[in-house]
Amino acid sequence: MYTTFMFATGIENSIPTINNGRTRIDQMEKCGHYRHWRTDFDLLEELDIQVLRYGPPLHTAFLGPGRHDWSFADMTFAEIRRRNIIPIVDLCHFGVPDWIGNFQNPDFPALFAEYAGAFARRFPWVQLYTPVNEMFICAQFSAAYGWWNEQLRSDQAFVTALKHIVKANVLAMERILDVRPDALFIQSESSEYFHAENPAAIKPAEIMNARRFLSLDLNYGRRVDSEMYEFLMDNGMTRDEYHFFLSRSSLRHHCIMGNDYYVTNEHRVRADGMTRAAGDVFGYDEITRQYYDRYRLPVMHTETNLMEGPTGEEAVNWLWKQWANVLRVRNTGVPIVGFTWYSLTDQMDWDVALREENNRVTPVGLYDLDRNIRPVGRCYKQLIQDWCNVLPAQSVCLTVPVIRPHDLEESAVRRHQDRLRKMRRKEAGEDDEPAATAQGGHR
Repeated sequence: MYTTFMFATGIENSIPTINNGRTRIDQMEKCGHYRHWRTDFDLLEELDIQVLRYGPPLHTAFLGPGRHDWSFADMTFAEIRRRNIIPIVDLCHFGVPDWIGNFQNPDFPALFAEYAGAFARRFPWVQLYTPVNEMFICAQFSAAYGWWNEQLRSDQAFVTALKHIVKANVLAMERILDVRPDALFIQSESSEYFHAENPAAIKPAEIMNARRFLSLDLNYGRRVDSEMYEFLMDNGMTRDEYHFFLSRSSLRHHCIMGNDYYVTNEHRVRADGMTRAAGDVFGYDEITRQYYDRYRLPVMHTETNLMEGPTGEEAVNWLWKQWANVLRVRNTGVPIVGFTWYSLTDQMDWDVALREENNRVTPVGLYDLDRNIRPVGRCYKQLIQDWCNVLPAQSVCLTVPVIRPHDLEESAVRRHQDRLRKMRRKEAGEDDEPAATAQGGHR
């Protein structure tokens, strides 16, 4: 069993469409992973990183209802298993196959759940999952800002996308748990904060600071506040749809709350509701504690990066700042179990949030696209060496029961799975009972 703090990276697999669905931005293709996947896995060993956020390309693996092409996944996941790497499998990253259309499609949740179950059956040794990456950002960029996929700009489109995305995530967790009862779900979600610029901006900032929690409130079966309840109801969510999420609250027992934090995650709000970047005013520490106080779940820092600038030290300094925040979170009593520099290599066109296909390198990786290590890669390697044996010794009770691929057949693991299978059956039975939540109000 792997019981140490999880130092991780990821291989970027975003696949949104732009130009009204005519152009797909496939980051694995643009960053060369389809050609260099063996080399990319070698780089993990070079850094001594044993945890990898990774997933198969949904748009090419999911061909239709019950139809899958696992050819690329079979090769890459066999190699991941051979190397005993622990994957956090990212099944849906900002896009869907062309035949599904976009996140306005009400069939998406059930279709995606079937796909997640099929993946879990094909790769039953996988334990850690992020079924849908950054649910709030996916809905916001696709259906509120009009940047990706459906490219809509309305509250109703946002609510429609959000309810479909979160329902897909919830149903996928259920399907995966049917196969792997000790599965753990790490919700990689953007952690946001909105600062009022002046007194007239306090109200719109408050609304945005309530809205930022919607994806996780629904995912964890937490009642939303009264203003957000009205917002959801006014924009197309039904009472039955809302109570679907409340009835799945037991799934949170299988979850780690992943918080993503970038320099763009804090916003200045004007009186008219317009926003602009604020920089890191509060920082990861303060904002993560706000999310932890709301959900009381173990935490993982699941994404951060900064572009390497002219001095070469910008990303290095950001890594240091994020790590200082992680230690601060931990030292104030929040159970934080991992940290992630995202991603392993540079990305493409994230300087414009994938809204345009410029084929311009975004230098945020531990390695560049020629697979040469960047200064931040060397510093991350040293950070891991310095801290990997210190953190578990400080709090051995705060470890995650992660099963390494090579340990799956151990008798202790099987006993643990049997116990969790029984617990899951009990949870599901309790969720199915006609509870007071179905008739009660909201707050």
